[in-house]
Amino acid sequence: MSGGTGLEINLPEVVAEVRTAFERYERALMANDVQTLNELFWASPLTIRFGLGENLYGHDAIAAFRRARPLDDLARSLTNTVITTYGRDFATAHTEFRKTASGREGRQSQTWMGTSEGWRIVSAHVSWYHP
Repeated sequence: MSGGTGLEINLPEVVAEVRTAFERYERALMANDVQTLNELFWASPLTIRFGLGENLYGHDAIAAFRRARPLDDLARSLTNTVITTYGRDFATAHTEFRKTASGREGRQSQTWMGTSEGWRIVSAHVSWYHP
């Protein structure tokens, strides 16, 4: 499917690659594996992450946040995860989550880019349904 863009949308092998990277990110998030989390964000000052209570501009700011973030209520379950790929080097991943301990619900979106090092998040946004 091209969607009228000239790009092939959701090539199965590309979707599988991005899903693998997305699942790796989720495992690292639950384990607070800061090294892997930092690796999966594009190492660039152009990378952005808008979080639950922070706006982070650049890989260095994101890495500093990861080192200092609170470790309570990390576990969560995901629902309605949608991964869409556009060609071979660009993708989005959207999911809803529910925190295991607190029951709080939110959503997360990520923009992924294929690089020579593998798939990397170039932009992310996390928010609660109800603040």
